Amino acid sequence: MSKTPENQPSDAEKPSSVPSDTINDAQVDERDRSNRDAIALPFHVAGSGTLDRLIDTARDYAKATTAEDTDKAYAADWKHFARWCRLKGTDPLPLSTEMIGLYLTDLAAPTNGSPALSVSTIDRRLSGLAWNYAQRGFTLDRKDRHIATVLAGIKRKHARPPVQKEAILPEDILAMIGTLGFDLRGLRDRAILLIGYAGWLRRSEIVSLDVGKDDTPDSGGWIEILEESAVLTLNAKTGWREVEISRGSSEQTCPVHALEQWLHFAKIDFGPVFTRTSRDGKKALDTRLSDKHVARLIKSTVLKSDIRAELPEKERIALFSGHSLRAGLASSAEVDERYVQKQLGHSSAEMTRRYQRRRDRFRVNLTKAAGL
Repeated sequence: MSKTPENQPSDAEKPSSVPSDTINDAQVDERDRSNRDAIALPFHVAGSGTLDRLIDTARDYAKATTAEDTDKAYAADWKHFARWCRLKGTDPLPLSTEMIGLYLTDLAAPTNGSPALSVSTIDRRLSGLAWNYAQRGFTLDRKDRHIATVLAGIKRKHARPPVQKEAILPEDILAMIGTLGFDLRGLRDRAILLIGYAGWLRRSEIVSLDVGKDDTPDSGGWIEILEESAVLTLNAKTGWREVEISRGSSEQTCPVHALEQWLHFAKIDFGPVFTRTSRDGKKALDTRLSDKHVARLIKSTVLKSDIRAELPEKERIALFSGHSLRAGLASSAEVDERYVQKQLGHSSAEMTRRYQRRRDRFRVNLTKAAGL
């Protein structure tokens, strides 16, 4: 039997491989070098202790403009482009829109036999290059004809509808939490699934929560448990927003009760809400969980339950991800679309509809309304 997420080590037990650490360190170093180059005193200004401290603070602010995962991706994009340039006998600096156009072409139709990248990945690679050039004092104009025309042709020829993960529906989430035990680790994972599902949260939002405001420097929000609900204040992708999660009809499936049980038995009253546990699952540690734990948890509980059991194991794993939680309630809640949009924190209804996997598309008949 192939190795699956359910028999892989937990986040607390999973060892870090040396190559992965080396790559991550290199990406962080690249990001730090970019910040050091971008934030500095003008040549004609003499340095001082006060100015040096301001520069350090400014660099910290500059680092906070993008998420760490985004920074790592942008660093990897630059590394890949720089290597491609070396293989072609050129250099990534100074900026050459002609070479970038050829690079995009090679990503879409590789000449070395490697698989072609998707249009969305190519577009993201271009965004990474634009960011990296900006840190080095260059402006990458995406509308330049050497880039815009090539990218438009790639999109026209290779674009495909986005591949969406399956939504986790009410019967699915009940089956998933039914696979969890009632030890400390089980209480934690049950709270993660129910809070993530009821709050329509991203996996990064789930693990970034603190018990109180400003408990930790890396906090992404905090919780307030009230008599009828829990209120989550989140620093999300679109800015600060509040998410209210009401109590359920049964303690067994109530997300607020599950959260209270985890916090009580784990004895957590400060700092990260969701932390790692000891190997025996009997003690909560201080370390915040990684958002990757949420993805692994979803896949492992799907496998342990009978969800889509008619499919091979590999296909079942591939169907679900962290976004499946967020899409689940959006697809199941029988409420006006504007309430779903507000809860998800979307600026447009079109984005919300991407999460509604089985919405009633013809609830409003515009054809009849137009008199036809």
